[in-house]
Amino acid sequence: MDMDVTLLRNTLPEFGQEHLLDFWDDLSDEQRQALYTDLASLDLEDITRVFQNSMKSSENSQTKKDDRLEPFPEDMIAAVACTSDEQLDEWRSIGLELISEGKVAVLLLAGGQGTRLGVDYPKGMYSVDLPSGKTLYQLQAERIRKLEMLAENETEKRGKIVWYIMTSEHTGEKTEEFFSDHGYFGLNPKDVVTFEQGMRPCMTFDGKVILDEKWKIARAPDGNGGLYQAVAANGIVDDMKRRGIECMHIYCVDNILVKMADPVFIGYCHSKQADCGAKVVQKAFPTEAVGIVCKCDGKYQVVEYSEITIETAQKRNLDGRLTFNAGNICNHYLTVEFMESVIRENESKLKYHVAKKKIPYVDKSGKRISPDKPNGVKFEKFVFDVFEFASNFKLFEVLREDEFSPLKNGITAEKDTPTTARSALMSLHYRYILQAGGSFRDSGGQVLPLIPLRRSNSQSSFEVECEISPLLSYAGEGLAKIVRGNWYEPGHHFDVLVSPVKGNGHLPQPQKKKRKTDEQK
Repeated sequence: MDMDVTLLRNTLPEFGQEHLLDFWDDLSDEQRQALYTDLASLDLEDITRVFQNSMKSSENSQTKKDDRLEPFPEDMIAAVACTSDEQLDEWRSIGLELISEGKVAVLLLAGGQGTRLGVDYPKGMYSVDLPSGKTLYQLQAERIRKLEMLAENETEKRGKIVWYIMTSEHTGEKTEEFFSDHGYFGLNPKDVVTFEQGMRPCMTFDGKVILDEKWKIARAPDGNGGLYQAVAANGIVDDMKRRGIECMHIYCVDNILVKMADPVFIGYCHSKQADCGAKVVQKAFPTEAVGIVCKCDGKYQVVEYSEITIETAQKRNLDGRLTFNAGNICNHYLTVEFMESVIRENESKLKYHVAKKKIPYVDKSGKRISPDKPNGVKFEKFVFDVFEFASNFKLFEVLREDEFSPLKNGITAEKDTPTTARSALMSLHYRYILQAGGSFRDSGGQVLPLIPLRRSNSQSSFEVECEISPLLSYAGEGLAKIVRGNWYEPGHHFDVLVSPVKGNGHLPQPQKKKRKTDEQK
């Protein structure tokens, strides 16, 4: 690229960004070319407009929204805990039929790094130290494989679930290498489609673009709501339509309990002719720091916990339930038609949200500094901000202990850690075995309790180690014929014989019930 540095020197001051050339004379030819390319790609008018509008919107968001909120009508919500087994089975059959016809895709939001986890690689590559050693990516890949098998068993039709993975500049290459190195965990590489979301410059609180290095602008992914621009830019909707896909399940990578393309959720949304849907969980307590799905100004929205007063957070209905109780877990259903309409008509209406962050920067002397407190802002769009554009929006309330345990923080944090994620998965699998008629005993033959004991976060927080391979069971189905009447000592990894994929082993032999001897009697 030919460099017109004079034009840059004349243009940057118009937008208050002349500092970006402060170190030009110190740079090598290669570094100058890199910086010039970086700066030439900037839309300075857009950057300025987004900064001003977002900061103003951020200030306005400090105003509480209590008087503008409405709870959802009951006919818009289905709760697993209040729905008959017959109805759940019907929705499940509908979902499996759609899967068997290749009409369902999963779309993973995986643009974030594992910085808060204390690692320098994508979260999906993280292992929470399960007995199998499997990573989040492997668990999710195997759930997809098992779901395809279940759909084929029920319908005798073999449909593929295409896995679209939105990465970022920071995670794209590492993610692709990881999948390639692990043979895509048994999936067809053609059915694993990666694409990158956009990046936006990071800025100081007074609107200056931050230099990450003397020759490089600090940039960050544009939030999970950047999905819609990224899908449009990479032709993803066209790819879905070419494959005959009609709907998709969108989720975040860090939920270790996520049920990708959950046939019950898919079947529910499809049967209600929803164009958009969201899974939610009941808030754990009134002031839990989680966004709530509700109506605001007559539109479907996710309202952050900081945008309502404690009085509204604690408000209850006559039945004792919290009035605003639908906790958002970033787990959504969209039809391809709705996705296409969002891109065509509404994406430009999505607002950027301000996230105050600690952003490494180059100081006036040219030294790179890693700040110990927030020094700038990143601009993000949220995937759920499209709810307001839906003509038929539905909620599906699931049990937190069955479907939601996010992995966000390092081992020393109080919540959402590798320890709590591992505990949540093993607790779920322990319950699957008990529900299927199996049991656990300690080395002395004593039956272990139905509800395992808890320990502090600094230790193993689950008393019984139990892991079930997704290839053996997607959600507890099919286990009775294997475990009923058998008992196991803690530490079992229930697995299956499969084609060689890293992390897989074999189904352990159960210990049969032991008859008491005359002396023991």
